[in-house]
Amino acid sequence: MDLSRLLRPRSIAVVGGGVWCENLIAECAKIGFAGPVWPVHPTRAQIGGLECVASVAALPSAPDAVFVGVNRAASVEIVAALSAMGAGGAVCFASGFREAQAETGDGADLQAQLIAAAGGMPILGPNCYGFINALDGAALWPDQHGCVPVERGVALITQSSNIAINLTMQRRGLPLAYVVTAGNQAVVTQAALGAALLEDPRVTALGLHVEGFSDLRGWEALAQRAQALGKPVVALKVGASAEAQAATVSHTASLAGGDAGAGALLARLGIARVDSLPVLLETLKLLHFAGPLPEAALNCASCSGGEASLMADTGLRRGVSFPPLAAPLQARLAAALGPRVALANPLDYHTYIWGDVAKMAEVFGALAEGAAPLTGVVVDFPRTDRCSDAAWACVLEAAQSARARSGKPLALIASLPEGMSEEVSTDVIARGLIPLLGCDEALAALAASVPGGRGAGPVWLPEPPAQADVLREADSKAALAACGLPVPRSERVQTREALQAVLMQAGGPLVVKAEGLAHKSEAGGVVFVTPGDEAALQACLAMSGDSWLVEARIVGAVAELLIGVVCDPAHGYVLTVGAGGVQTEILRDTVSALLPVTDAEVEDLLDRLRIAPLLNGYRGAPGADRGAIARAVLAVQAYVEAHRGGVAEVEINPLIATPQSAVAVDALIRMGERP
Repeated sequence: MDLSRLLRPRSIAVVGGGVWCENLIAECAKIGFAGPVWPVHPTRAQIGGLECVASVAALPSAPDAVFVGVNRAASVEIVAALSAMGAGGAVCFASGFREAQAETGDGADLQAQLIAAAGGMPILGPNCYGFINALDGAALWPDQHGCVPVERGVALITQSSNIAINLTMQRRGLPLAYVVTAGNQAVVTQAALGAALLEDPRVTALGLHVEGFSDLRGWEALAQRAQALGKPVVALKVGASAEAQAATVSHTASLAGGDAGAGALLARLGIARVDSLPVLLETLKLLHFAGPLPEAALNCASCSGGEASLMADTGLRRGVSFPPLAAPLQARLAAALGPRVALANPLDYHTYIWGDVAKMAEVFGALAEGAAPLTGVVVDFPRTDRCSDAAWACVLEAAQSARARSGKPLALIASLPEGMSEEVSTDVIARGLIPLLGCDEALAALAASVPGGRGAGPVWLPEPPAQADVLREADSKAALAACGLPVPRSERVQTREALQAVLMQAGGPLVVKAEGLAHKSEAGGVVFVTPGDEAALQACLAMSGDSWLVEARIVGAVAELLIGVVCDPAHGYVLTVGAGGVQTEILRDTVSALLPVTDAEVEDLLDRLRIAPLLNGYRGAPGADRGAIARAVLAVQAYVEAHRGGVAEVEINPLIATPQSAVAVDALIRMGERP
């Protein structure tokens, strides 16, 4: 579906007569739209000072873009007429479609009618404001906004029109090329919009505010196209999948709910994830002016020890490093700063040289030759309604000189967003520098500007069963063992007499489990038995249940792990690996990825765990057989692949990792019929 005609229109029609339509005509004039704007209304002579035509059929020609500002029922009729006449596309402003299904009862049906009426014509929405194209001066936008004409910049897409309005009001010096709202995504998805916007050579990066994912293949196509074009994508993902969180029978389901699935999807696509709107804007700004960075590292200078400490601590929290200064750089800095300044990164250069532009430029320039790909000078400017900022001009001049000499990106970082006004930010940009507002936001942006790795191949599309039941542990283990998962030697007994006989003949340590319990440890359904332990024997015989599992106890554990897969209806099959056993709830040390995964990706997941030092051998202790752990994960993956459409969840907890093996001592599978 070609969106270029809609997003870069030469003619606009406005259907409807409300205040929103009048506002849109005013915004077209305000942003400098050069083409014709045709109001359409059956009874009014003029709207917004422009003469009306009585119907869509009476338009002079098929418009490139149409704002449909009528009620939901009439919107369907208008869209059908526009599609028939060959219009380039439409913004459907009305609400009351699928998003209102619970209230109206017919919203989904009406949205289906809208889709059918559109035919092959692209529609934004319904239930959305439309878009602003600040590159070509086009605004199908029924409200005020803060965009100004730009020659190049970043594109923003959000499902929320109100969030979009707020983002246009930013005063951070970020050039906004496009701001687009997706609404219900009835015809055009957020992923398709993103791919279309990235094709514009004037767009440098793409920012997304995402409430939920649909069309996983479309998201994969967006990521592939972004990578091919060399344009980074950043996302703020909010919300979670209620469907995935409803499955709470196991630890895996509670730990790998919708948000974990969303994070795993974004990581697999190579889309950076940020945690707030300010960080989204600062990341896009850094990417626009500096492009993707090879590592999250900073050469940092400030004239305050407090600021230097703040940057160091914030960097620790945000995963940003400060490489030590090499000896030649220390010599240059010492020559400029004198003997009373301690040389380190972050550098507190004091105020001895404040106002000496040449020496300040030498300090900033020396830092720019450091090992980090970005240099930051921390500076907060006074508010000019009460103070003068004249004495701060030296920082601007020195930083500009250092940037010109080094040829490397240099940012001025205000510790507080209020410390750098829009006017100062504009001046900073004009000098070839990057204005970053807020220490935390700046360092979070730096971390998000480093391209992430991508998973191999397309994700497995979710196929949740219609209804799922929990298999008994023995059955779960047998099914997984058939796919190559190591499990302990075991025997199922169904009478207490048989249980006693097995235990009396035991020649080594055993574990006895009551079957039919989801969380056996909490319910007293697990007893560890050694030969001759009469108390443990009696505890086994006193356990409730109609059958018991007696299995060999695995000794020599380096660590206990959790391995689980949940079929997340929104994102695919979410693999979770983490600390297992009782540590699952205590540490909540888990990482997630989407299936399928490779050996290398499993190794990466293990490296990201906080218990990774235990697996690698901590303080001289033997490490775990990581290859065996990876093979266990891939065995679970093989089971899921063989039963897609039937499997809802698999959990191994714990997987006992020893120096020689990785054995699943507890397993749970939820299976159901294909829908």
